[in-house]
Amino acid sequence: MSAEKVTTSEQTAIGIAHSKLILIGEHAVVHGQPAIAIPFSLVGVESVVEYVPGSVKLDSTFYHGPLDLAPESLHGIVNCIEETLKYLQIPCQDLLIRIKSSIPPGKGLGSSASVAISVIRSLFAYSDEDYTEEELLMLANVAETFAHGAPSGIDTLTITSQCPVWYEKNQSTDFIKLNDDFHFIVADSGRVGDTRLAVESVANLLKAAPGKIQRKLDRIGELTHQAKHALEKAGKHFLGQMLNEAQKELEALGVSDAGLNKLIYFARQEGALGAKLTGAGNGGCIIALAQNEVHSRQLAEKLRKFGAQAVWPFVLKKHE
Repeated sequence: MSAEKVTTSEQTAIGIAHSKLILIGEHAVVHGQPAIAIPFSLVGVESVVEYVPGSVKLDSTFYHGPLDLAPESLHGIVNCIEETLKYLQIPCQDLLIRIKSSIPPGKGLGSSASVAISVIRSLFAYSDEDYTEEELLMLANVAETFAHGAPSGIDTLTITSQCPVWYEKNQSTDFIKLNDDFHFIVADSGRVGDTRLAVESVANLLKAAPGKIQRKLDRIGELTHQAKHALEKAGKHFLGQMLNEAQKELEALGVSDAGLNKLIYFARQEGALGAKLTGAGNGGCIIALAQNEVHSRQLAEKLRKFGAQAVWPFVLKKHE
């Protein structure tokens, strides 16, 4: 188990998790198409568990108090904590769990999955137990099911990975080997998206117009295959085209709102090779592909001035 994941002392144990971004394949992935997700280490979660006599208590930005009185919005993580304690055969008492997160919630960055994974890691560390990848994903899924209804599983997989993930429902996961460095900028629209609502709206469209909507989902699937080829061989210019094409389909599905479109078109106007929403849409973030490192910094600054609430330039590095 790497030190990045957990550290422990007699009184306390720490678990850490980074966040994630969906590069391409949003919404289509729920309906059996592939998606590509990338680990995003610029924001993350730290969970610290310590021995404090009495009932289990949570200490987070959203709530401080006994676990069993936590608000409904935290029921996913509450269930996840209870299931993990039961799995580890630790009594549900005498613990204080402090959760510190730099991931803005509701922005498509995998906040709920990152919180779950960091908490599970800290509880395993506290009980001095090792975990397998399967155990981590199984327990994290308890929280994800509460947060998203029927999660694809892509968030938890990417948050436990160090490289881009090729994901298809009910298929074995693959990891993508990059042929180059790719410079991206993530920009926060400042508005919260509702994953569950967005997923339901696409499902309702599919029921209402199955032929038309299925074609759009299939098209996103094709673009995702092409994007994998771009990451592995064809390069950044081709990847940019695929991101722009995917955005067209997402707009047609009604999940990209005016605020996101404004940021996306601005990024393209300022030289981005491609730009699209990332995550469920209707709020949340966009991802833009820059030409190089210098352009990435310049574009990030321009997006900040243009009104993005937060901007993160980062590089997806080629495998050595």
